[in-house]
Amino acid sequence: MIGSRHRLAAVVGVFATAATVVACGGESAGPGGQAGPPQPGGTLRYGLSQAPSCSDPAQAGSNQSIYVARQIVDSLTDQDPKTGAITPWLARSWEVSPDAKVFTFRLADGVTFSDGTPLTADSVRDTFDAVVRLGGAKAPLGTSYLTNYVGTTAVDKLTARVEFSQPNAQFLQASSTPQLGILGQATNAKPAEARCAGDNVGSGPFTYAEYKQDVSVALAKRAGYHWGSDVFGHEGEAYLDRIEFTVVPESGVRTGSLVSGQLDAISDALPQDAPQIEAVGGRVLSTSNPGTPFGLHTNVTRGPLRDPAVRQALLPALDRQQLVDTVLGPQFKIATSTLASATPAYTDLSARLPYDPAKAKSILDQAGWTPGPDGIRAKNGERLSFSVTFSQVFAGNQAILELVQQQLRQVGVELRLDLVSLPEWTAKMNGKDYDSTYGNSTRADGDILRTSFAVTGRNLNARGPIPALDETLDKQLATNDPAARAELIKTAQQQILDNGLYVPTIELSQAIGAAAGTQDLKFEASARLQFFDTWLSGR
Repeated sequence: MIGSRHRLAAVVGVFATAATVVACGGESAGPGGQAGPPQPGGTLRYGLSQAPSCSDPAQAGSNQSIYVARQIVDSLTDQDPKTGAITPWLARSWEVSPDAKVFTFRLADGVTFSDGTPLTADSVRDTFDAVVRLGGAKAPLGTSYLTNYVGTTAVDKLTARVEFSQPNAQFLQASSTPQLGILGQATNAKPAEARCAGDNVGSGPFTYAEYKQDVSVALAKRAGYHWGSDVFGHEGEAYLDRIEFTVVPESGVRTGSLVSGQLDAISDALPQDAPQIEAVGGRVLSTSNPGTPFGLHTNVTRGPLRDPAVRQALLPALDRQQLVDTVLGPQFKIATSTLASATPAYTDLSARLPYDPAKAKSILDQAGWTPGPDGIRAKNGERLSFSVTFSQVFAGNQAILELVQQQLRQVGVELRLDLVSLPEWTAKMNGKDYDSTYGNSTRADGDILRTSFAVTGRNLNARGPIPALDETLDKQLATNDPAARAELIKTAQQQILDNGLYVPTIELSQAIGAAAGTQDLKFEASARLQFFDTWLSGR
Protein backbone atom coordinates (compact mmCIF):
# COMPACT_ATOMS: atom_id res chain seq x y z
CA MET A 1 0.00 0.00 0.00
CA ILE A 2 1.01 3.61 -0.43
CA GLY A 3 2.68 5.10 2.63
CA SER A 4 2.82 8.69 3.69
CA ARG A 5 5.07 10.86 1.58
CA HIS A 6 6.28 14.38 1.27
CA ARG A 7 3.93 16.52 -0.78
CA LEU A 8 4.77 19.46 -2.95
CA ALA A 9 2.33 22.28 -2.30
CA ALA A 10 0.49 23.14 -5.48
CA VAL A 11 0.87 26.88 -5.51
CA VAL A 12 -0.62 28.55 -8.52
CA GLY A 13 -0.60 32.30 -8.87
CA VAL A 14 -3.97 33.17 -10.31
CA PHE A 15 -4.46 36.70 -11.47
CA ALA A 16 -7.85 38.29 -11.02
CA THR A 17 -8.95 41.53 -12.58
CA ALA A 18 -9.12 43.14 -9.17
CA ALA A 19 -7.81 40.60 -6.68
CA THR A 20 -5.40 37.70 -6.44
CA VAL A 21 -6.29 34.41 -4.76
CA VAL A 22 -3.51 32.00 -3.85
CA ALA A 23 -4.36 28.73 -2.15
CA CYS A 24 -2.09 26.05 -0.80
CA GLY A 25 -1.97 23.41 1.87
CA GLY A 26 -4.81 23.24 4.38
CA GLU A 27 -5.88 26.88 4.43
CA SER A 28 -7.64 28.81 1.72
CA ALA A 29 -7.56 32.53 1.07
CA GLY A 30 -11.04 33.64 0.08
CA PRO A 31 -12.14 37.10 -1.03
CA GLY A 32 -12.86 38.09 2.54
CA GLY A 33 -9.67 36.67 4.09
CA GLN A 34 -8.98 33.23 5.52
CA ALA A 35 -11.93 30.90 5.06
CA GLY A 36 -10.60 28.41 7.59
CA PRO A 37 -9.60 24.77 7.19
CA PRO A 38 -11.16 22.87 4.28
CA GLN A 39 -14.56 21.33 4.94
CA PRO A 40 -15.45 18.07 3.12
CA GLY A 41 -18.80 17.50 1.47
CA GLY A 42 -21.20 19.33 -0.78
CA THR A 43 -21.94 19.62 -4.49
CA LEU A 44 -20.12 22.11 -6.67
CA ARG A 45 -22.27 23.43 -9.53
CA TYR A 46 -20.17 24.43 -12.53
CA GLY A 47 -21.27 26.26 -15.70
CA LEU A 48 -19.43 25.20 -18.86
CA SER A 49 -19.31 27.61 -21.79
CA GLN A 50 -19.43 24.77 -24.33
CA ALA A 51 -20.68 21.20 -24.26
CA PRO A 52 -18.04 18.54 -23.63
CA SER A 53 -17.33 16.84 -26.95
CA CYS A 54 -16.28 13.49 -25.47
CA SER A 55 -16.20 11.82 -22.06
CA ASP A 56 -13.02 9.89 -22.88
CA PRO A 57 -9.82 11.58 -21.62
CA ALA A 58 -7.84 10.09 -24.52
CA GLN A 59 -10.11 11.76 -27.09
CA ALA A 60 -11.02 14.95 -25.22
CA GLY A 61 -9.70 17.98 -27.09
CA SER A 62 -11.48 21.13 -25.92
CA ASN A 63 -10.82 22.73 -22.54
CA GLN A 64 -14.43 22.23 -21.50
CA SER A 65 -14.19 18.50 -22.24
CA ILE A 66 -10.87 18.19 -20.39
CA TYR A 67 -12.21 20.06 -17.33
CA VAL A 68 -14.59 17.12 -16.93
CA ALA A 69 -12.52 14.15 -18.13
CA ARG A 70 -9.36 15.09 -16.20
CA GLN A 71 -11.15 14.41 -12.91
CA ILE A 72 -11.83 10.71 -13.56
CA VAL A 73 -8.36 9.68 -14.73
CA ASP A 74 -4.92 9.66 -13.10
CA SER A 75 -1.68 9.82 -15.08
CA LEU A 76 1.64 8.09 -14.57
CA THR A 77 3.22 11.43 -13.64
CA ASP A 78 2.12 14.97 -12.90
CA GLN A 79 3.68 18.34 -13.68
CA ASP A 80 4.16 21.00 -11.05
CA PRO A 81 2.33 24.12 -12.30
CA LYS A 82 4.82 26.43 -10.62
CA THR A 83 8.15 24.85 -11.63
CA GLY A 84 7.26 22.63 -14.60
CA ALA A 85 8.98 19.70 -12.86
CA ILE A 86 7.65 16.20 -13.54
CA THR A 87 6.50 14.64 -10.25
CA PRO A 88 5.13 11.25 -9.09
CA TRP A 89 1.52 10.16 -9.43
CA LEU A 90 0.59 6.59 -10.35
CA ALA A 91 4.27 6.00 -11.04
CA ARG A 92 6.27 6.48 -7.87
CA SER A 93 9.58 6.48 -9.77
CA TRP A 94 10.91 6.07 -13.31
CA GLU A 95 14.04 5.73 -15.42
CA VAL A 96 14.74 7.08 -18.91
CA SER A 97 17.39 5.45 -21.08
CA PRO A 98 20.23 7.70 -22.31
CA ASP A 99 18.91 7.48 -25.87
CA ALA A 100 15.36 8.45 -24.76
CA LYS A 101 13.89 5.29 -26.29
CA VAL A 102 13.00 3.34 -23.14
CA PHE A 103 10.95 4.62 -20.18
CA THR A 104 10.53 2.36 -17.14
CA PHE A 105 7.82 3.23 -14.62
CA ARG A 106 7.40 1.69 -11.16
CA LEU A 107 3.76 1.92 -10.15
CA ALA A 108 2.19 2.58 -6.78
CA ASP A 109 0.75 -0.48 -5.06
CA GLY A 110 -2.86 -0.64 -3.94
CA VAL A 111 -4.37 1.53 -6.70
CA THR A 112 -7.71 0.39 -8.11
CA PHE A 113 -9.94 1.55 -10.94
CA SER A 114 -13.51 2.64 -10.29
CA ASP A 115 -14.80 -0.84 -11.20
CA GLY A 116 -12.61 -2.37 -8.50
CA THR A 117 -9.95 -3.88 -10.78
CA PRO A 118 -6.31 -3.23 -9.77
CA LEU A 119 -3.85 -0.97 -11.53
CA THR A 120 -1.00 -3.07 -12.95
CA ALA A 121 1.68 -2.75 -15.60
CA ASP A 122 -0.78 -4.44 -17.96
CA SER A 123 -3.09 -1.42 -17.47
CA VAL A 124 -0.36 0.87 -18.79
CA ARG A 125 0.22 -1.36 -21.79
CA ASP A 126 -3.49 -1.71 -22.57
CA THR A 127 -4.06 2.06 -22.27
CA PHE A 128 -1.23 3.02 -24.63
CA ASP A 129 -2.08 0.25 -27.09
CA ALA A 130 -5.68 1.50 -27.13
CA VAL A 131 -4.60 5.09 -27.84
CA VAL A 132 -2.59 3.86 -30.83
CA ARG A 133 -5.65 1.93 -32.07
CA LEU A 134 -7.79 5.06 -31.78
CA GLY A 135 -5.39 6.75 -34.19
CA GLY A 136 -4.65 10.33 -35.08
CA ALA A 137 -8.17 11.20 -36.23
CA LYS A 138 -9.75 10.29 -32.88
CA ALA A 139 -6.86 10.89 -30.48
CA PRO A 140 -4.48 13.31 -32.24
CA LEU A 141 -2.61 14.44 -29.14
CA GLY A 142 -2.15 11.05 -27.52
CA THR A 143 -1.15 9.50 -30.83
CA SER A 144 1.44 12.22 -31.36
CA TYR A 145 2.86 11.63 -27.88
CA LEU A 146 3.25 7.93 -28.79
CA THR A 147 5.05 8.54 -32.09
CA ASN A 148 7.30 5.55 -32.94
CA TYR A 149 5.71 3.51 -30.14
CA VAL A 150 6.95 -0.08 -30.17
CA GLY A 151 5.03 -1.35 -27.16
CA THR A 152 4.83 -1.67 -23.40
CA THR A 153 6.18 -4.65 -21.49
CA ALA A 154 4.97 -5.70 -18.06
CA VAL A 155 8.34 -6.42 -16.45
CA ASP A 156 6.45 -7.42 -13.33
CA LYS A 157 3.07 -6.61 -11.82
CA LEU A 158 4.00 -3.01 -10.98
CA THR A 159 6.80 -2.24 -13.49
CA ALA A 160 5.99 -1.09 -17.02
CA ARG A 161 8.66 -0.58 -19.69
CA VAL A 162 7.55 1.66 -22.58
CA GLU A 163 9.70 1.44 -25.71
CA PHE A 164 10.01 3.55 -28.85
CA SER A 165 11.87 2.82 -32.07
CA GLN A 166 13.26 6.37 -32.15
CA PRO A 167 14.23 8.80 -29.36
CA ASN A 168 11.21 10.41 -27.75
CA ALA A 169 12.43 12.90 -25.15
CA GLN A 170 9.01 14.55 -24.81
CA PHE A 171 7.32 11.38 -23.60
CA LEU A 172 7.98 11.85 -19.89
CA GLN A 173 6.04 15.13 -19.88
CA ALA A 174 3.41 13.50 -22.10
CA SER A 175 2.90 10.86 -19.42
CA SER A 176 1.46 13.62 -17.22
CA THR A 177 -1.32 14.57 -19.66
CA PRO A 178 -4.95 13.40 -19.47
CA GLN A 179 -4.70 12.14 -23.05
CA LEU A 180 -2.33 9.42 -21.76
CA GLY A 181 -4.14 8.95 -18.44
CA ILE A 182 -4.36 5.30 -17.43
CA LEU A 183 -7.78 3.72 -17.94
CA GLY A 184 -9.27 0.38 -16.95
CA GLN A 185 -9.60 -2.51 -19.33
CA ALA A 186 -13.38 -2.05 -19.50
CA THR A 187 -12.76 1.28 -21.25
CA ASN A 188 -9.69 0.27 -23.28
CA ALA A 189 -11.66 -2.55 -24.90
CA LYS A 190 -14.40 -0.22 -26.19
CA PRO A 191 -14.49 1.29 -29.70
CA ALA A 192 -13.95 5.03 -30.03
CA GLU A 193 -17.60 6.08 -30.23
CA ALA A 194 -18.60 4.07 -27.16
CA ARG A 195 -15.72 5.60 -25.21
CA CYS A 196 -17.04 9.08 -25.99
CA ALA A 197 -20.65 8.46 -25.11
CA GLY A 198 -20.61 8.06 -21.36
CA ASP A 199 -19.05 6.18 -18.48
CA ASN A 200 -15.31 5.49 -18.55
CA VAL A 201 -13.33 3.57 -15.96
CA GLY A 202 -10.38 5.43 -14.46
CA SER A 203 -8.58 5.49 -11.13
CA GLY A 204 -9.19 9.20 -10.56
CA PRO A 205 -10.63 10.98 -7.51
CA PHE A 206 -14.07 11.25 -9.19
CA THR A 207 -16.22 8.91 -11.27
CA TYR A 208 -18.98 9.51 -13.79
CA ALA A 209 -22.38 9.53 -12.08
CA GLU A 210 -24.28 10.80 -15.13
CA TYR A 211 -23.34 11.89 -18.65
CA LYS A 212 -25.89 13.56 -20.94
CA GLN A 213 -24.19 14.50 -24.20
CA ASP A 214 -24.40 18.26 -24.91
CA VAL A 215 -26.47 18.88 -21.77
CA SER A 216 -24.85 18.02 -18.43
CA VAL A 217 -22.38 15.82 -16.57
CA ALA A 218 -22.31 14.73 -12.94
CA LEU A 219 -19.23 13.38 -11.17
CA ALA A 220 -19.21 11.62 -7.81
CA LYS A 221 -16.35 11.42 -5.31
CA ARG A 222 -14.40 8.17 -5.43
CA ALA A 223 -14.63 6.62 -1.97
CA GLY A 224 -11.31 5.28 -0.70
CA TYR A 225 -9.10 7.28 -3.07
CA HIS A 226 -5.64 7.70 -1.48
CA TRP A 227 -3.04 7.76 -4.29
CA GLY A 228 -3.17 11.37 -5.40
CA SER A 229 -0.46 13.26 -7.23
CA ASP A 230 2.45 14.74 -5.30
CA VAL A 231 1.27 18.11 -6.62
CA PHE A 232 -2.12 17.84 -4.92
CA GLY A 233 -2.57 19.92 -1.81
CA HIS A 234 -3.83 17.16 0.49
CA GLU A 235 -3.92 13.38 0.86
CA GLY A 236 -6.89 11.03 0.84
CA GLU A 237 -10.23 11.57 -0.89
CA ALA A 238 -11.39 14.71 -2.66
CA TYR A 239 -13.31 17.15 -0.49
CA LEU A 240 -16.33 17.56 -2.77
CA ASP A 241 -18.99 14.83 -2.78
CA ARG A 242 -20.18 15.73 -6.26
CA ILE A 243 -19.57 18.07 -9.20
CA GLU A 244 -22.44 18.96 -11.50
CA PHE A 245 -21.46 20.46 -14.87
CA THR A 246 -24.16 22.29 -16.83
CA VAL A 247 -23.74 23.68 -20.33
CA VAL A 248 -24.55 27.42 -20.31
CA PRO A 249 -23.40 28.91 -23.66
CA GLU A 250 -24.51 32.50 -23.01
CA SER A 251 -21.94 34.49 -21.03
CA GLY A 252 -24.51 36.77 -19.44
CA VAL A 253 -26.59 33.82 -18.28
CA ARG A 254 -23.51 32.12 -16.78
CA THR A 255 -22.54 35.26 -14.88
CA GLY A 256 -26.09 35.88 -13.71
CA SER A 257 -26.35 32.31 -12.45
CA LEU A 258 -23.08 32.70 -10.53
CA VAL A 259 -24.07 36.01 -8.99
CA SER A 260 -27.52 34.71 -8.00
CA GLY A 261 -26.06 31.64 -6.32
CA GLN A 262 -27.35 29.06 -8.83
CA LEU A 263 -23.77 28.18 -9.84
CA ASP A 264 -20.55 28.00 -7.81
CA ALA A 265 -18.08 28.51 -10.69
CA ILE A 266 -18.20 29.25 -14.41
CA SER A 267 -15.95 29.07 -17.48
CA ASP A 268 -14.97 32.01 -19.69
CA ALA A 269 -15.81 34.86 -17.35
CA LEU A 270 -15.55 38.08 -19.34
CA PRO A 271 -13.65 41.14 -18.06
CA GLN A 272 -16.79 43.24 -18.08
CA ASP A 273 -18.45 40.69 -15.77
CA ALA A 274 -15.74 40.94 -13.09
CA PRO A 275 -17.28 43.90 -11.17
CA GLN A 276 -20.62 42.11 -10.97
CA ILE A 277 -18.94 38.92 -9.70
CA GLU A 278 -16.76 40.77 -7.20
CA ALA A 279 -19.72 42.78 -5.91
CA VAL A 280 -21.12 39.58 -4.35
CA GLY A 281 -17.76 38.47 -2.93
CA GLY A 282 -16.69 36.35 -5.88
CA ARG A 283 -13.56 36.66 -8.00
CA VAL A 284 -12.18 35.87 -11.43
CA LEU A 285 -9.28 33.41 -11.50
CA SER A 286 -7.06 33.52 -14.57
CA THR A 287 -3.98 31.82 -15.96
CA SER A 288 -2.34 31.70 -19.38
CA ASN A 289 -2.36 28.47 -21.36
CA PRO A 290 0.98 27.00 -22.40
CA GLY A 291 1.38 25.46 -25.86
CA THR A 292 0.67 27.20 -29.16
CA PRO A 293 -1.20 30.51 -28.91
CA PHE A 294 -4.25 31.17 -31.01
CA GLY A 295 -3.38 31.76 -34.62
CA LEU A 296 -3.96 30.90 -38.26
CA HIS A 297 -2.49 27.69 -39.65
CA THR A 298 -1.95 28.41 -43.34
CA ASN A 299 -2.64 25.66 -45.88
CA VAL A 300 0.37 26.21 -48.13
CA THR A 301 -1.14 24.17 -50.97
CA ARG A 302 -4.28 26.26 -51.64
CA GLY A 303 -5.06 29.66 -53.09
CA PRO A 304 -2.89 32.73 -52.52
CA LEU A 305 -1.39 31.20 -49.37
CA ARG A 306 0.78 29.12 -51.70
CA ASP A 307 2.85 32.30 -52.07
CA PRO A 308 5.41 32.61 -49.23
CA ALA A 309 5.31 36.41 -49.60
CA VAL A 310 1.61 36.48 -48.78
CA ARG A 311 2.19 34.40 -45.68
CA GLN A 312 5.02 36.71 -44.56
CA ALA A 313 2.90 39.80 -45.16
CA LEU A 314 0.22 38.54 -42.80
CA LEU A 315 2.59 38.69 -39.80
CA PRO A 316 3.02 42.51 -39.63
CA ALA A 317 -0.53 43.16 -40.88
CA LEU A 318 -2.10 42.31 -37.51
CA ASP A 319 -2.47 44.71 -34.60
CA ARG A 320 -2.44 42.12 -31.84
CA GLN A 321 -2.71 44.65 -29.04
CA GLN A 322 -5.92 45.93 -30.57
CA LEU A 323 -7.28 42.36 -30.51
CA VAL A 324 -6.63 42.14 -26.76
CA ASP A 325 -7.81 45.66 -25.92
CA THR A 326 -10.95 45.56 -28.06
CA VAL A 327 -12.20 41.98 -27.68
CA LEU A 328 -10.63 40.51 -24.56
CA GLY A 329 -9.18 42.20 -21.49
CA PRO A 330 -6.14 42.72 -19.28
CA GLN A 331 -5.77 39.07 -18.27
CA PHE A 332 -5.02 38.16 -21.89
CA LYS A 333 -1.67 38.59 -23.65
CA ILE A 334 -0.75 39.14 -27.27
CA ALA A 335 1.03 36.26 -28.96
CA THR A 336 4.75 36.95 -29.23
CA SER A 337 5.94 33.66 -30.73
CA THR A 338 4.70 30.37 -32.08
CA LEU A 339 4.70 29.16 -28.47
CA ALA A 340 2.76 30.82 -25.67
CA SER A 341 4.86 32.54 -23.02
CA ALA A 342 3.91 30.04 -20.29
CA THR A 343 5.51 27.17 -22.22
CA PRO A 344 8.91 25.80 -21.22
CA ALA A 345 11.53 26.84 -23.85
CA TYR A 346 9.35 29.74 -25.09
CA THR A 347 11.34 32.38 -26.95
CA ASP A 348 10.16 35.98 -27.30
CA LEU A 349 9.92 36.70 -31.04
CA SER A 350 7.88 39.88 -30.67
CA ALA A 351 10.48 41.73 -32.77
CA ARG A 352 9.35 39.50 -35.64
CA LEU A 353 5.69 40.32 -35.02
CA PRO A 354 5.35 44.13 -34.89
CA TYR A 355 2.25 45.85 -36.16
CA ASP A 356 3.56 47.41 -39.36
CA PRO A 357 0.91 47.64 -42.11
CA ALA A 358 3.30 49.62 -44.32
CA LYS A 359 5.69 46.67 -44.25
CA ALA A 360 2.88 44.27 -45.07
CA LYS A 361 1.89 46.39 -48.07
CA SER A 362 5.51 46.63 -49.22
CA ILE A 363 5.94 42.85 -49.13
CA LEU A 364 2.79 42.38 -51.19
CA ASP A 365 3.76 45.15 -53.64
CA GLN A 366 7.14 43.56 -54.26
CA ALA A 367 5.53 40.16 -54.77
CA GLY A 368 3.27 41.56 -57.49
CA TRP A 369 -0.03 41.68 -55.58
CA THR A 370 -1.63 44.96 -56.66
CA PRO A 371 -4.79 46.60 -55.23
CA GLY A 372 -7.97 46.28 -57.24
CA PRO A 373 -10.92 48.72 -57.49
CA ASP A 374 -12.34 47.53 -54.16
CA GLY A 375 -8.94 47.65 -52.43
CA ILE A 376 -8.41 43.87 -52.46
CA ARG A 377 -5.21 42.86 -54.18
CA ALA A 378 -4.82 40.46 -57.08
CA LYS A 379 -2.03 38.84 -59.07
CA ASN A 380 -2.30 37.19 -62.47
CA GLY A 381 -6.08 37.24 -62.16
CA GLU A 382 -6.10 35.61 -58.70
CA ARG A 383 -7.78 37.57 -55.93
CA LEU A 384 -5.90 37.81 -52.60
CA SER A 385 -8.73 36.13 -50.75
CA PHE A 386 -8.81 33.12 -48.47
CA SER A 387 -11.06 31.66 -45.79
CA VAL A 388 -10.40 30.81 -42.15
CA THR A 389 -12.24 27.81 -40.72
CA PHE A 390 -12.95 27.98 -37.00
CA SER A 391 -15.35 26.92 -34.27
CA GLN A 392 -16.48 28.61 -31.09
CA VAL A 393 -14.44 26.42 -28.72
CA PHE A 394 -13.35 29.76 -27.24
CA ALA A 395 -16.06 32.37 -26.82
CA GLY A 396 -13.94 35.19 -28.28
CA ASN A 397 -12.98 33.48 -31.53
CA GLN A 398 -15.54 35.07 -33.82
CA ALA A 399 -15.06 38.60 -32.49
CA ILE A 400 -11.27 38.27 -32.78
CA LEU A 401 -11.47 37.01 -36.35
CA GLU A 402 -13.91 39.74 -37.34
CA LEU A 403 -11.33 42.29 -36.19
CA VAL A 404 -8.52 40.37 -37.95
CA GLN A 405 -10.69 40.50 -41.05
CA GLN A 406 -10.86 44.31 -40.81
CA GLN A 407 -7.11 44.63 -40.21
CA LEU A 408 -6.20 42.46 -43.19
CA ARG A 409 -8.56 44.38 -45.47
CA GLN A 410 -6.55 47.53 -44.71
CA VAL A 411 -3.53 45.99 -46.46
CA GLY A 412 -5.57 44.55 -49.34
CA VAL A 413 -6.28 41.02 -48.10
CA GLU A 414 -9.79 39.57 -48.02
CA LEU A 415 -10.40 37.11 -45.18
CA ARG A 416 -13.63 35.09 -45.32
CA LEU A 417 -14.92 33.64 -42.04
CA ASP A 418 -16.04 30.01 -42.07
CA LEU A 419 -17.71 29.26 -38.71
CA VAL A 420 -18.48 25.56 -38.29
CA SER A 421 -19.42 23.20 -35.48
CA LEU A 422 -16.65 21.46 -33.55
CA PRO A 423 -17.26 18.09 -35.31
CA GLU A 424 -17.18 19.84 -38.71
CA TRP A 425 -14.00 21.68 -37.75
CA THR A 426 -12.34 18.43 -36.70
CA ALA A 427 -13.38 16.73 -39.94
CA LYS A 428 -12.07 19.62 -42.04
CA MET A 429 -8.75 19.59 -40.16
CA ASN A 430 -8.33 15.85 -40.61
CA GLY A 431 -9.08 16.19 -44.33
CA LYS A 432 -6.99 19.40 -44.77
CA ASP A 433 -10.13 20.91 -46.30
CA TYR A 434 -9.50 24.59 -45.54
CA ASP A 435 -7.50 27.59 -46.73
CA SER A 436 -6.51 28.32 -43.13
CA THR A 437 -7.74 27.15 -39.76
CA TYR A 438 -7.82 29.03 -36.48
CA GLY A 439 -7.13 27.52 -33.09
CA ASN A 440 -4.60 26.75 -30.40
CA SER A 441 -3.16 23.66 -28.70
CA THR A 442 -2.47 23.50 -24.98
CA ARG A 443 0.51 21.62 -23.62
CA ALA A 444 3.27 22.52 -21.16
CA ASP A 445 6.03 21.26 -23.46
CA GLY A 446 7.58 22.73 -26.61
CA ASP A 447 7.05 19.44 -28.45
CA ILE A 448 3.56 20.75 -29.20
CA LEU A 449 5.27 22.36 -32.21
CA ARG A 450 6.02 18.91 -33.60
CA THR A 451 2.45 17.79 -32.92
CA SER A 452 0.99 20.71 -34.86
CA PHE A 453 3.57 21.49 -37.55
CA ALA A 454 5.64 18.38 -38.30
CA VAL A 455 5.13 16.82 -41.71
CA THR A 456 4.72 13.51 -39.85
CA GLY A 457 2.43 15.04 -37.20
CA ARG A 458 -0.94 16.71 -37.65
CA ASN A 459 0.69 18.83 -40.38
CA LEU A 460 -2.02 21.47 -40.28
CA ASN A 461 -0.22 23.32 -43.09
CA ALA A 462 -0.66 20.36 -45.47
CA ARG A 463 2.99 20.94 -46.33
CA GLY A 464 5.67 18.85 -47.90
CA PRO A 465 9.20 18.50 -46.52
CA ILE A 466 11.01 21.53 -45.12
CA PRO A 467 14.35 19.84 -44.35
CA ALA A 468 15.70 22.37 -41.83
CA LEU A 469 12.49 22.49 -39.79
CA ASP A 470 11.95 18.74 -39.99
CA GLU A 471 15.49 18.14 -38.75
CA THR A 472 15.02 20.51 -35.81
CA LEU A 473 11.74 18.93 -34.74
CA ASP A 474 13.29 15.45 -34.94
CA LYS A 475 16.43 16.48 -33.05
CA GLN A 476 14.53 17.88 -30.07
CA LEU A 477 12.90 14.48 -29.70
CA ALA A 478 16.32 12.86 -29.49
CA THR A 479 17.77 15.30 -26.95
CA ASN A 480 17.58 14.45 -23.26
CA ASP A 481 19.61 17.47 -22.14
CA PRO A 482 17.04 20.18 -21.20
CA ALA A 483 19.22 23.13 -22.23
CA ALA A 484 20.13 21.64 -25.61
CA ARG A 485 16.52 20.69 -26.23
CA ALA A 486 15.37 24.21 -25.34
CA GLU A 487 17.76 25.64 -27.96
CA LEU A 488 16.29 23.36 -30.61
CA ILE A 489 12.75 24.36 -29.65
CA LYS A 490 13.82 28.00 -29.87
CA THR A 491 15.10 27.37 -33.40
CA ALA A 492 11.86 25.62 -34.36
CA GLN A 493 9.79 28.62 -33.22
CA GLN A 494 11.81 30.85 -35.54
CA GLN A 495 11.67 28.42 -38.47
CA ILE A 496 7.90 28.19 -38.29
CA LEU A 497 7.68 31.97 -38.69
CA ASP A 498 10.37 31.94 -41.40
CA ASN A 499 8.21 29.63 -43.48
CA GLY A 500 4.96 31.48 -42.80
CA LEU A 501 3.32 28.40 -41.35
CA TYR A 502 1.58 30.24 -38.53
CA VAL A 503 0.14 33.69 -37.93
CA PRO A 504 -0.07 34.10 -34.13
CA THR A 505 -2.76 36.35 -32.68
CA ILE A 506 -3.37 36.10 -28.90
CA GLU A 507 -2.53 33.78 -26.05
CA LEU A 508 -5.43 31.86 -24.57
CA SER A 509 -6.13 32.44 -20.89
CA GLN A 510 -8.54 30.58 -18.69
CA ALA A 511 -10.79 33.02 -16.85
CA ILE A 512 -12.89 31.24 -14.24
CA GLY A 513 -15.58 32.98 -12.25
CA ALA A 514 -15.76 31.64 -8.69
CA ALA A 515 -18.36 32.37 -6.04
CA ALA A 516 -17.35 33.55 -2.57
CA GLY A 517 -17.79 30.08 -1.09
CA THR A 518 -15.76 28.23 -3.73
CA GLN A 519 -12.32 27.60 -2.27
CA ASP A 520 -9.06 26.19 -3.68
CA LEU A 521 -10.18 25.91 -7.29
CA LYS A 522 -6.79 25.40 -8.92
CA PHE A 523 -5.17 25.24 -12.33
CA GLU A 524 -2.87 22.37 -13.21
CA ALA A 525 0.27 22.81 -15.34
CA SER A 526 -1.65 22.90 -18.62
CA ALA A 527 -4.07 25.56 -17.31
CA ARG A 528 -6.94 23.10 -16.88
CA LEU A 529 -8.93 22.91 -13.65
CA GLN A 530 -8.07 20.54 -10.82
CA PHE A 531 -11.02 19.96 -8.47
CA PHE A 532 -9.36 17.52 -6.06
CA ASP A 533 -8.48 20.24 -3.54
CA THR A 534 -11.63 22.32 -4.09
CA TRP A 535 -14.08 22.73 -1.22
CA LEU A 536 -17.12 24.79 -0.35
CA SER A 537 -17.41 27.16 2.61
CA GLY A 538 -20.52 28.66 4.08
CA ARG A 539 -22.77 25.73 3.26
